[in-house]
Amino acid sequence: MEKDGIIKKTVTVMKSKKEIIVFFVVGFFIFSAYLKALNEPKIIFDNEKIDFGRAKQGAELTHKFSFENAGGSLLAIEKIRTSCGCTAALASKESLKPGEKGNIEVTFNTRGYSGEVSKYVYVYTNDPGNPRVMLSVSAHIEVPPGPKIKLDRTSEDIGLVIEGDAIQSGLEIKNTGELELDVEFSHKDARFFHDGKEIKKSLKIASGKQIYVDIKVGTPAQAGSIREYILLKTNDPVRSTLSFYIRGYAVTEKQLKELFEKYKHLIRDKAKGYG
Repeated sequence: MEKDGIIKKTVTVMKSKKEIIVFFVVGFFIFSAYLKALNEPKIIFDNEKIDFGRAKQGAELTHKFSFENAGGSLLAIEKIRTSCGCTAALASKESLKPGEKGNIEVTFNTRGYSGEVSKYVYVYTNDPGNPRVMLSVSAHIEVPPGPKIKLDRTSEDIGLVIEGDAIQSGLEIKNTGELELDVEFSHKDARFFHDGKEIKKSLKIASGKQIYVDIKVGTPAQAGSIREYILLKTNDPVRSTLSFYIRGYAVTEKQLKELFEKYKHLIRDKAKGYG
């Protein structure tokens, strides 16, 4: 019995020693990880979001996001990306020592925007715990009264035309804004008409009105693909420049006859179907 008791005590002591060893091993790794974390760079921002509130369309809104290297080694700003070309971001420093502070200056150009808008900036660093930080800027963009252009279409396919024929098209322009819309047309040799009268300089459209414009390209169609584009310049603060595309295909009379001979049975069948 006494021998059994000694064995039990020995086993208990060995278990206790093993538990102590495990405890110290685990503690060592935890402490090592803690020391490692202390020696790594760590980026901390004072604030990662900014709301500019109400702003007029066209204004440039700027804010500096302050941050600190709260780690134990050099912090490197590796790159900065923005969610669109309307937002620019610049770091005050590319590298920061432990305890050093810096900022990311963000500028948001509100031109062309209206209502609630949010844009994002992504900051990439060598912080292993937080390698990418997302900053956001937001604002409610107020649009003052002004003209607003709306086209019924931005292109037209005129299909097949005979070589030498005139290239013609047209589009409807509407002013959905509050002030008068002014539109100028630009093309190397096209002419523009409204109600049979040629538009010499610019077209003025009152608020809420729409006007149909006929387009006649001066150069006759040449055999092959037709690709023409008309440039529209307006006083719309959001859409100051637009393009209208005309596309099609021109064939010679000989090619047209060959096409007719090749597909005349289909044309005849279609005609019967309609009859």
